[in-house]
Amino acid sequence: MLKDLFSKPKKKKYASIPSEQAKQDVPEGIVLKCSSCKKIMYTKELTKNLKVCMNCGYHHQMNAKERIKSLFDENTFVEYDKEMMSENPLNFPGYEEKLEKDRKKTKQNEAVVTGEGMINGFKTTVAIMDASFRMGSMGSVVGEKITRAIEKANDQGLPFIILTASGGARMQEGVLSLMQMAKTSSALKHFSDNRGLIISVMTHPTTGGVSASFASLGDYNFAEPGALIGFAGRRIIEQTIREDLPEDFQTAEFLLKHGQLDAVIHRKDLKETLGNILDIHQPGGELTW
Repeated sequence: MLKDLFSKPKKKKYASIPSEQAKQDVPEGIVLKCSSCKKIMYTKELTKNLKVCMNCGYHHQMNAKERIKSLFDENTFVEYDKEMMSENPLNFPGYEEKLEKDRKKTKQNEAVVTGEGMINGFKTTVAIMDASFRMGSMGSVVGEKITRAIEKANDQGLPFIILTASGGARMQEGVLSLMQMAKTSSALKHFSDNRGLIISVMTHPTTGGVSASFASLGDYNFAEPGALIGFAGRRIIEQTIREDLPEDFQTAEFLLKHGQLDAVIHRKDLKETLGNILDIHQPGGELTW
């Protein structure tokens, strides 16, 4: 009896679940977590909402193809200089392999897509930077493609829209990358002198040499909500001036408050806003908003 009293009770048996059923994997890409509020959501639903979180309104990054689809009238976009590709002018170790990897991943040849098309029935040229290719960094080909697009806009008498998303100049191309700041800015100055319309839309992130050159030279300078925009990093600035910076420093809202931007525009309103601006800059155009 004592043996029975102090013996361990037997565990109750439950129905066993087959290991194959218990370890079913959720297919990759079906769901994702919002970078801001951490809410789990279906990828398809987020894509339908222009990659804006339905819970907190956070603007997730869009690639160039998604931008084209969201902004241009169907089947009107024609790409420029699609076959242009970067080489390795400074023989930087591993650079060619990284370029090839990004070409396969993004199915495009560089970190910017340029072309022309219709936005709400109005023809315009455009350059759309893509942060999924080398973090949208500006190398020689990026600068050349943007410059050529500006020159085509000038030749055809069309407006020029630039959507930026970049980590800055591309380190693997050294001074050749930095030279693109001067080249693109010079092309925009010539275009502006010929009364060309320049619209800049800064998206997350727009930093380094891109923010210090063509991204900030629009007749209209816009940004998406929450976009990081600035030249040097926050930590570098704080260490240099030896002061703490505001929490919202280098955000689109901070720059709007201090006069560097004309407006912060929600992504769902961007096409309509651009269409209205293109409309009022047509001969005889009138403000409609």
